[in-house]
Amino acid sequence: MTPILTLTLNPAIDLAADVGEVLPGLKLRCTQPKVDPGGGGINVSRAIRILGGESTAFVALGGALGARLADLLRAEHIRFTAFAGPGETRESLTVTETSTGHQFRFMLPGAVWEPERVDAALDEIDRAVAPGSMVVLSGSLPPGVPDDFPVTLSARIGGRAVLVVDTSGPPLARLAEQGLPGLDILRMDDSEAEGLAGRLLTGRAETADFAAALVARGVARTVIVARGADGSVMADARGRWFSKSAPVVVKSKVGAGDTFVGAFVLALAQGHPPEAALAHGVAGASAAVMTAATELCRREDAERLRADCIVEQI
Repeated sequence: MTPILTLTLNPAIDLAADVGEVLPGLKLRCTQPKVDPGGGGINVSRAIRILGGESTAFVALGGALGARLADLLRAEHIRFTAFAGPGETRESLTVTETSTGHQFRFMLPGAVWEPERVDAALDEIDRAVAPGSMVVLSGSLPPGVPDDFPVTLSARIGGRAVLVVDTSGPPLARLAEQGLPGLDILRMDDSEAEGLAGRLLTGRAETADFAAALVARGVARTVIVARGADGSVMADARGRWFSKSAPVVVKSKVGAGDTFVGAFVLALAQGHPPEAALAHGVAGASAAVMTAATELCRREDAERLRADCIVEQI
């Protein structure tokens, strides 16, 4: 299998708990929290592991919380390379209001990176990239890391690996504006795509037009846009495809996007064509929404649902 390296510069210890009702000004007595290692790239590696694959997670860890996160990674048998991040590793909190099913997600920013640490991280990543591997940059960038980090990363990798980026905010806007010839796969969700497009993308064809336009402009060789409960659209130089989501009862949407990326990248690493990998990704995301909080997916669910995630050309 093609080696996979995931990158998480802004990891978190994810805490998830339930409460009867969220009200202001009161002490809200939550259930015992579930604790998981978190952050986009870490969740991608967790999904790959759940689905029977292997990856190496490059993770920036700091302080006592960073040491605790490392223990959580070991407990889940995630192979990782630790890099010294600044300050303390952050925490995040997901609270589910049991009376309504609403989820409230509180995400802390993480410690500020200095330019010297960014350069040192790039050097370490450069050494960790195996020729012919897949590199996945997923999740938010910590404060201090420049918005053009994906561009710099692509230049450092220098075509030695397939580069997959799933980010948001200013880094995504910069990619969409300037393009990145070395970027192989770019994924985003529907709200991010609509923000870039400046309009609603109401149908699959509109979403496919938007993704294909990014490919034509050289933003990435392949662009994937998630359409929530509908499924995902993918465009590349060969054409445009859509895979519909499986019909499931949604328990939590947390981690569905990262699970999609993990399942998609694992399928590519195993030799599946991109269209088939799209179905694997959508099945993984469908399985992820069936589980609570940061549990991600169950392998048996993802494999069972794959037949429902039919791929068609648009």
